[in-house]
Amino acid sequence: MLTLDKFEEASEIVKKVTLETKLIYSESLSEQTGNKVYLKPENMQYTGAYKVRGAYYKISTLSEEERGKGLITASAGNHAQGVAYAAKRYGAKATIVMPTTTPLIKVNRTKGYGAEVVLYGDVYDEACQKAYELAQEKGYTFIHPFDDLAVATGQGTIAMEIFKELPLVEYILVPIGGGGLATGVSTLAKLLNPKIKVIGVEPAGAACMKASFAAGKVTTLPNVTTIADGTAVKTPGEKIFPYIRQNLDDIITVEDNELIVAFLDMVENHKMVIENSGLLTVAALRHLDVKEKRIVSILSGGNMDVITMSSVVQQGLIFRDRIFTVSVLLPDKPGELCKVADTIAKIQGNVIKLEHNQFVSTNRSAAVELRITMEAFGTQHKEQIIAALKEKGYKPKVVQAKL
Repeated sequence: MLTLDKFEEASEIVKKVTLETKLIYSESLSEQTGNKVYLKPENMQYTGAYKVRGAYYKISTLSEEERGKGLITASAGNHAQGVAYAAKRYGAKATIVMPTTTPLIKVNRTKGYGAEVVLYGDVYDEACQKAYELAQEKGYTFIHPFDDLAVATGQGTIAMEIFKELPLVEYILVPIGGGGLATGVSTLAKLLNPKIKVIGVEPAGAACMKASFAAGKVTTLPNVTTIADGTAVKTPGEKIFPYIRQNLDDIITVEDNELIVAFLDMVENHKMVIENSGLLTVAALRHLDVKEKRIVSILSGGNMDVITMSSVVQQGLIFRDRIFTVSVLLPDKPGELCKVADTIAKIQGNVIKLEHNQFVSTNRSAAVELRITMEAFGTQHKEQIIAALKEKGYKPKVVQAKL
């Protein structure tokens, strides 16, 4: 049972392995949404995510015999680090099965805590099945990443901290993968204040909980596709589903391109790196049809590898019209390139790449293609640059930007 006593017990126990992640008031997000928005930065934990809470509390409830057998789990990364770190604190052996698509930073950090890592499958569900097989074969104690009431209790300690800092909180936004975090947070939040609204947020390409709510039972998706790897789950938890169905008020789904824009928001306005799953609650703020409410967005983690980070930044700049590419046709004669560059410079556009194609037409003197990739301050500035090129007689055509 998920009881107030258990949540209070877990809150004291997890203090041994967690950092204090005080709420951060976001002026920019508050202005954008017309609400009072606070961020719960679980990306600042030792392991870079909230998962250490549930892992450590669960392991604390095991007997010496169960811990002595060795621990095993499956995870897309954050639970893996949580179990590995908690197992190290207890002196227990840990084996972690991770999908082959797991970002390198999560794999390396998990190994860094002393765990053995087995890479298997393309998604969490396939890795989980492999972990069950190894647990049965070698007698390990399995620590489920979300479908476990003790794990969910540990995750729910986040809500206890939120209420202590912001007793009048009215909305809590929580990411959903398998549902452990949402179960713990929503259940405790309702125990503390039945009137509070707890909203789950899923990636549109992996909305297994939304599908389960619609069906009235746990439902498995045929496939999942999302950049939010930490929440790429096909099937939510069976044990926790009754709790989450009772206590969660709604589910919002977010498209991947919204996460890309949210990443830029967090980096530029808050100087924080948040992984894609942790950005779900930031992107969901724009979907909430409320005003003048006290809202807490849980940032579940910040474990993002630099290659993914680079890709997200580039795509975000393109989505925001901060980088764009135009194609223009011009005669192949001296001085034409300078004219184009001068036109762009006069309106403060910054050219970062040029592609000059002389073979776009059989008549080079009539037309060659020039593709110009440039920086702008945003959509309005981009339109001013395009207008300036048109005034000079060019016919700029916006094409897919490639950096």
